[in-house]
Amino acid sequence: MVDVSGKSVSRRTAEASAFVEMSAKVLDALPQNPKGDPLEVARVAGILAAKRTAELIPLCHAVPLSHIAVAMRVCENGVAITSKVTTTAVTGVEMEALVAASIAALTVYDMCKALDKGIAVREVALQRKSGGKSGDFARSPARKRG
Repeated sequence: MVDVSGKSVSRRTAEASAFVEMSAKVLDALPQNPKGDPLEVARVAGILAAKRTAELIPLCHAVPLSHIAVAMRVCENGVAITSKVTTTAVTGVEMEALVAASIAALTVYDMCKALDKGIAVREVALQRKSGGKSGDFARSPARKRG
């Protein structure tokens, strides 16, 4: 693990996204899913996953999280997922945001896979981050999707 003991505490945020590509048939069936509401279950799964990131990624620091938001938007060819994580700490929360978006996407897949094995999780990416020594980052709009 990298030594972050010399770094200053600051407010840090990160936003990530993922896309779950699925057919119109699966999208139409979302409200009738026998397991429950896939989007709400996925939102909660993403929040819980962000809180456990240091347990999942071997060299990731455990970071006290101040806020986690995971949102879903149904599109014509799938579900766009966004996550935003905030902390006041000595290291950033990019991994927490990426894990939240990834696990939310995998949860949508899990809850819908009985309808179609062709569902695909695509384009997990850090969209922006702020705070810390390395400064701010924002993904180019041309590289976004959803």
